[in-house]
Amino acid sequence: MSRRKSKQTTKFDTEEKTRPGVFIIESLKLSDEKKIRFEGKILRDILLLSGKEVEYWYVRTWKELTEGIFQRFYDSGLRYLHLSCHGNDESVCLTFDTVPFQEFGQEIQSYLPNRRLFVSACQVVNKAFAKAANPDEECYSIIGPEGEIGFDDAVVMWASFYHLMLRNSKAMRAKEIRATLRSLEDIFGEKFVYL
Repeated sequence: MSRRKSKQTTKFDTEEKTRPGVFIIESLKLSDEKKIRFEGKILRDILLLSGKEVEYWYVRTWKELTEGIFQRFYDSGLRYLHLSCHGNDESVCLTFDTVPFQEFGQEIQSYLPNRRLFVSACQVVNKAFAKAANPDEECYSIIGPEGEIGFDDAVVMWASFYHLMLRNSKAMRAKEIRATLRSLEDIFGEKFVYL
């Protein structure tokens, strides 16, 4: 049964239960695929080693996301969506498609209430993206790197973040997220946006 809200509905059922696991969606450039630079897959393996609940999907097109993967995320009941891809300050880039924030946001916002979105893509997390993806502010937070981040730093940083946030807790709290991000910013020299 699909739980995606209809165009007439403005809110999800607030009694919706989620679990503290990570749903990873990854989409890379063909050159990254050739170099076997799968950040999301590596992150999945690390989370599995830590005994965390995780699900991983690799996509190449916008159609794959909109015709099944976003719905799989919602139906999974996992609380944290991790999007690993490329992008810029106006669009999200998949292997074969570049999707403007407005179009991306119109689709994803239906799946984000009572969840958190983590975006591992250069420059994507900004006010324009947040406005498009979370116009009703039903998603608890959207977090991602402020500028460009190297593949190696991104993998280790996200693995550290999830390990620290999920090791002793059933839920991520804003105060702890901010403190953990500050610590990781000091270690990696990368700035993160928390919206």
